[in-house]
Parts: sequence; C-alpha cells; structure tokens
Amino acid sequence: MKQKALVKRLSEDRGDVPGWVLITLMTAAMVVLLWSLAAPALSQVFNQAIAKVATF
Repeated sequence: MKQKALVKRLSEDRGDVPGWVLITLMTAAMVVLLWSLAAPALSQVFNQAIAKVATF
C-alpha cells in the first residue's frame, strides 16, 4: 500500500516550471539591460587600456 501512495505522490509532483522560466527570462533581461547601459563605458576603458599598452 505504501508503494502505491509513493508512486502516486511522485507522479503528481510536477515542479514549478513556470516559476523557473520566469526567473530565467527576468535574469536574461537584467543582463541585457545592464550590458546596454555599461557597454559604452566598458568599450572606452578597453580602448584606453589598449592605447596605453600600444605606447610601450
């Protein structure tokens, strides 16, 4: 009897797939937003670093 109850309980456990999908999409959106805001500053820092290395 216990085995049937366990099998039934495990088959009913579907998880929280929509929640994980939402978290993944929100994280991706935050990365895109932060990257779009920081890209000009990061490219400027990179170009200055390359210019300093090139003068050696």
